Amino acid sequence: MSRSIAPRIKGVLSPVVTPFKSDYSPDAERFVRHCRWLLSNNVGLAVFGTNSEGNSLSVEERMALLERLVEAGIDPARMMPGTGCCAISDSVRLSSHAVKLGCGGVLMLPPFYYKGVSDEGLYRNYAQIIEQIGDARLRIYLYQIPPVTQVPISVALIERLLKNYPQNIAGIKDTSGDWSYTKTVLDAFRGSGFDVFAGTETILLATMRGGGAGCISATANVNPAPIHSLFKTWEGSDADAQQESLNAVRRVFQKHPMIPALKQAIAHWSNDPGWSKVRPPLVELSNDQASVLVAELTQRGFHMPGLRALAEA
Repeated sequence: MSRSIAPRIKGVLSPVVTPFKSDYSPDAERFVRHCRWLLSNNVGLAVFGTNSEGNSLSVEERMALLERLVEAGIDPARMMPGTGCCAISDSVRLSSHAVKLGCGGVLMLPPFYYKGVSDEGLYRNYAQIIEQIGDARLRIYLYQIPPVTQVPISVALIERLLKNYPQNIAGIKDTSGDWSYTKTVLDAFRGSGFDVFAGTETILLATMRGGGAGCISATANVNPAPIHSLFKTWEGSDADAQQESLNAVRRVFQKHPMIPALKQAIAHWSNDPGWSKVRPPLVELSNDQASVLVAELTQRGFHMPGLRALAEA
């Protein structure tokens, strides 16, 4: 197990989609292969995020999959696993496990079952997790996604956490869908070492221009190299054109339920139909939806180079 503090994570990360077997159990081998393909395209691994169906996985399943990645030789410093749960004890267990394996950070949802909770309550939740773990290697990236959780993370809460736990509060993934919030956070913490990741590549360029650290995006699962290219060349003359090209691909996926659409694309371009399976309560795309998705992407010249070769290796 790693005892050193991993380098800060920057760039593009994927909330890696989780493959399932016919009995709905996680398919670790497919999972490892997809993570390797993402890393080969310079994309890090935000495993067990929203598009990973992370909250449909048990604590034990998440821990076992994370251990499998490390056993397969995948660098844990490139990982930011989702560890935020409604129960403090579950968040502590998952986060401590990730730290001990040497992960570069953890992506932490607020406790999301109860609505209308105060900043004081959220502060106590995060403070308890940090203090119970008690490890300087713990880096928490707050996960702001109020359209799903209905529990927003305020700038005042971030300021208080940073004041009291500057070593452990590392940044935020902002999937609020509200650019004014994103810009406020970027402006408030620019130069402070608090890293802001956009929750979608559609605002990657604007986020980088505002001093951000990158993005953690669903479609990095399927379009990793072009998204990474914009991250690397955002100061170039063609950055706006790159951004529009990324947005066009994203719009195709957003016409469908996102997670089944991502898995359907992987199933098609890897020639592996088993990839289309999702865990209830989600359902796969219909045959008609799948055909439309593939046709629209093909029309755009979309492809996933190297995916099939890796799947067949």
